[in-house]
Amino acid sequence: MFLQHLEIIDPAFKQLLLMNTHLEKLWEGGRWLEGPAWFGGGRYLVFSDIPNCRMMRYDDTDGSVSEFRKPSNNSNGNTMDREGRLITCEHLGRRVVRTEHDGSLTVLADNYQGKRLNSPNDVIVDSRGVIWFTDPSYGIDWEYEGHVCEHEVGSNNLYRLDPADGVLQAIATDFVQPNGLAFSPDETILYVADTGATHVEDGPKHIRRFRVDGASLKGGEVLSECPVGLYDGFRIDTHGNIWTSTGEGVHCLTAEGELIGKIKLPAVVSNVCFGGPKRNRLFICATTSLYATFLNVSGAV
Repeated sequence: MFLQHLEIIDPAFKQLLLMNTHLEKLWEGGRWLEGPAWFGGGRYLVFSDIPNCRMMRYDDTDGSVSEFRKPSNNSNGNTMDREGRLITCEHLGRRVVRTEHDGSLTVLADNYQGKRLNSPNDVIVDSRGVIWFTDPSYGIDWEYEGHVCEHEVGSNNLYRLDPADGVLQAIATDFVQPNGLAFSPDETILYVADTGATHVEDGPKHIRRFRVDGASLKGGEVLSECPVGLYDGFRIDTHGNIWTSTGEGVHCLTAEGELIGKIKLPAVVSNVCFGGPKRNRLFICATTSLYATFLNVSGAV
């Protein structure tokens, strides 16, 4: 019998679960946790506590949690590039930065065509080292997670940054509030969430699907509408399933957008990532707390 925090909607979900694992609360004490990123070489997880303007570090070797960086410029999304360096979106800094191996910071993007970015939110890096990030207006609309500022760009965009030439491309400009994003395992599909319902009545609360065509995107149709709260951050497993945050926990969707199961939590979930030596542990940022559970599937790289 499966544990109470799991809801099986389709039998296919059972194959992704382990019977004898539990939902673990690893830490609590944040205000709004976001941006988990796993670093296998050091066996630790970095995540953001946006309102408290700090980044935290969960050590998988002893279960301890400590401050990784403070102040953090109200950091939000994080990821690791192909050279093991931390890439971070900053609300207050209105930029995307890279933490070098010596701890210094390199600014990767802070403006588009001479106009300051809004408040970069979530970020991923593809197998070629190209950086993709979303830039909604949350960090310049509210003092809680940034600082109220002028909206210079005039739209909330999805960007593509190729480190080879340093060119920043607004690759999709028709979002209300672009948010979480992730590639399919073969990188032919890019999924992007739009949480525009926070700003527009009956606005978007869905995940869109784009087909990747070199340095451009095609399509952009809605894959799935969130039934509870908003789809915020999400990650993809090796089978192509989408593990996404919602207002009631984590939902598991197939690559075609079918909801097959849920991991229910007592708080709103913002983001997730796969980690652990086998990448089969799902780390979950849920409002004030960090959770984790083991699965019978691994996260796509």
